[in-house]
Amino acid sequence: MTVTIRPAEKSDIRGLAELIEEIERFYGTPDAGIQPFEERQDQVEEALFGSPPLASALLVEDEAGDLVGLAAYSFLWPSAGSTHSLFLKELYVRDALRRQGVGERLMNELRAIAAVRHGCSRVEWMTDRVNPGARAFYKSLGFAEFDGKIVYRAEAGEA
Repeated sequence: MTVTIRPAEKSDIRGLAELIEEIERFYGTPDAGIQPFEERQDQVEEALFGSPPLASALLVEDEAGDLVGLAAYSFLWPSAGSTHSLFLKELYVRDALRRQGVGERLMNELRAIAAVRHGCSRVEWMTDRVNPGARAFYKSLGFAEFDGKIVYRAEAGEA
């Protein structure tokens, strides 16, 4: 199957909101935890097209024009010294297209974006230790796991 990888556009908001629900279900979010569709659409629009945008996304579009994958990322500063990094927050490809090189193409596109952005010194991302598929995928691309960080998380508004 032929796919196109391209930056997200405003006309993609509905399709992205649908894909994000699919991602939530993939990670096991129960129905009660799935965000209402209209609210999700509003958040996609604000995140990608607000002023300023909070993130960027590369989309994978199939021959029929359906969104079948995405790589959502932001730039973080500071990274090494006063440089910044491209931080990959989410990489997702529908099951039917996995193991066909689509994820590798997304990773290559992200590396190319980082390479041409002045002051960007690296691409960084995380995956869950309990996600052997993702870990095997990144290892197959030649990426080594980095043990140097511990991730902390707090909900907004928590003291």
